[in-house]
Amino acid sequence: MDQRLPCRNVCIIIRKFSGDNMIKEVRKEVYNCVPYAAGKSMEDVMEEYGLSSAIKLGSNENPYAPFHLSTKRMMDEVLKINSYPEKNFIRLKSILAERNNLAAENIGLGHGAGGVLDTLAKTFISNGDEVIVPKETYGLYNEISKGMGAEVKQIPLDGEFRLDLRAMAAAVSEKTKLIWVCNPNNPTGTTVDRNEFYAFIDALPNHVWVVLDEAYIEFAKQDHLIDVTRLISEGKKIIKVGTLSKYFGLAGGRIGYCIAWSEVITAYDTISEPFNANRIGLAGAVSVLTEDLATCISYGNRLIASRESMIAELREAGCACSESDTNFVFFSTDFAASDIANRLLQQGVIVRPCGGWGYQNHLRVTIGTEEQNKVFIDKFKSVLQTLQGA
Repeated sequence: MDQRLPCRNVCIIIRKFSGDNMIKEVRKEVYNCVPYAAGKSMEDVMEEYGLSSAIKLGSNENPYAPFHLSTKRMMDEVLKINSYPEKNFIRLKSILAERNNLAAENIGLGHGAGGVLDTLAKTFISNGDEVIVPKETYGLYNEISKGMGAEVKQIPLDGEFRLDLRAMAAAVSEKTKLIWVCNPNNPTGTTVDRNEFYAFIDALPNHVWVVLDEAYIEFAKQDHLIDVTRLISEGKKIIKVGTLSKYFGLAGGRIGYCIAWSEVITAYDTISEPFNANRIGLAGAVSVLTEDLATCISYGNRLIASRESMIAELREAGCACSESDTNFVFFSTDFAASDIANRLLQQGVIVRPCGGWGYQNHLRVTIGTEEQNKVFIDKFKSVLQTLQGA
């Protein structure tokens, strides 16, 4: 069945395969996967509801980026787009290695964290392997694992919306190859206790690898940070995944990386395409990690302060909020999240309802600029008052 969706002058076709219309040559594992559903853009919302402006607080992007010098460096690369980015590819590996007190041979690059995760799945997972993943987490782990033919065990979060490391460890079997750990977790924004994580790693059998996705770690409190460098140096079977998309504000640049044993990186580089990161994104990444780093940290601190203010405002409005180590807040009300999100959408505010994770009354809101946050809070309180008076 074809479902045609108009989008300005473009018609997007979402093809739903079932029975007779499946392509027999496509691997059967592909049909077990669920494609990613992107949210609406600001332009779409303005056009649909006849608005002159909108704010996007649903995708966890950095509203203050790109920064001045990074922007200039990326623009300079446009005229060099006909050639491969050898210099910055090698330089970024060196910068990331220095930041993590490791060698460049311990660093792999990719098309955003998602591209890195996908390549790691291709590197490690064989048909019939077992993987363990939190149930309420970033959905890509589940899909790329199923796409490789893995049997996926989903482990629910604990009562505080944190990854249940004990339950995950208890689920390990002789077939388990990989455990996906999102820390801080998306969509809940919570982190695991680092001492519990160290005990978790120590207790795992030798045939199990852990992929630790730290996409939001730069927003976390200092005493919540896991010493991944030490674990790798000690020979633990752990791979860290990071990104330049969130804290560093280069979501459109699509630069991700992984940190692991050099032997893992050799295997990773073997299965990934050559220069698997684009020239413009690489230039931005090198700049934001060097000459623009102080500016980036300043705005990062600003976002963290705004996050704490947002949590206080939402709690004052009667919402239940989890503590957050990210650039978003996960909170609940007494009303359906989808209803609240739709009402906000009609007023030009894009947030993420969390029903897809099973949280029917929870929303996730990205921390924006102070002005954007105020718009959200004012409109959210207005929606809440309307629903409470209904």
